[in-house]
Amino acid sequence: MSLADAITRLPFEPVPFEPGHVWLAGAGPGGLGCLTLEVVSALSLADTVIYDALIDPAALRAAGQAEHFFVGKRGGKPSTPQEEINRLMVDQARSGRRVLRLKGGDPNTFGRGGEEALALAHAGIPFRFLPGVTSAFGALAAAGIPATLRGVNKAVILATGHAAGMPDDLDWAALARTGQPIVIYMGMSNLEKITAALIGGGLAASTPAAVLMSATTADERVLVGTLGDLPRRAREEGFGSPALIVVGGIVGAREALLRPREEGTRP
Repeated sequence: MSLADAITRLPFEPVPFEPGHVWLAGAGPGGLGCLTLEVVSALSLADTVIYDALIDPAALRAAGQAEHFFVGKRGGKPSTPQEEINRLMVDQARSGRRVLRLKGGDPNTFGRGGEEALALAHAGIPFRFLPGVTSAFGALAAAGIPATLRGVNKAVILATGHAAGMPDDLDWAALARTGQPIVIYMGMSNLEKITAALIGGGLAASTPAAVLMSATTADERVLVGTLGDLPRRAREEGFGSPALIVVGGIVGAREALLRPREEGTRP
């Protein structure tokens, strides 16, 4: 049975996408396999697609004759101001178009989905969230790292690292004291500050840690090391954004999980 046949057999009835509405959707970490059926359906119905830098352009093929607007935001590079993105969504909706705002990961996990929804609500524009596979869990799964593992952790902390060292930064020492794994978004430019703060907060330099770059895509790279050596190794091996930083015992489980697979492939 083909994939198309399998999909047609599913009792899936998409919610009507009305003109003048905006749907805030998540496309997952990057690989097309992480697109949800609901997001693919929304792409096929949209008149306007407003998309970010981490979206695989191939995903836009599902959008048919929709008009595409690229509004990518990448740290350290020219990007579309958030106010301009808000204005574009409102203007397109007011012109009677069905607007799909497509974001990497999940729109409400460090994706400014809530901010954009507030802008739409203030403008009187109907909107809806379409969840996506958040980058943290998609990247962990692709790298063979379980997000939770009995006997290792009882929680997972998702944090943003873009403000490391700034006055409004997180209390990294407090996060370190939880003893729970931490998955850090947007932290590569501050990797040395973050690892130093976590070690200063009580985590051992030998704590397992990893960098997951371009997760779920053909360019995916995984660097596994320790909290103490991660900045040096990431620099030497050319790791950069887009990437997630993972700290904690769940990283240490990866070797044991992948070993049987690797041994099974030996001649």
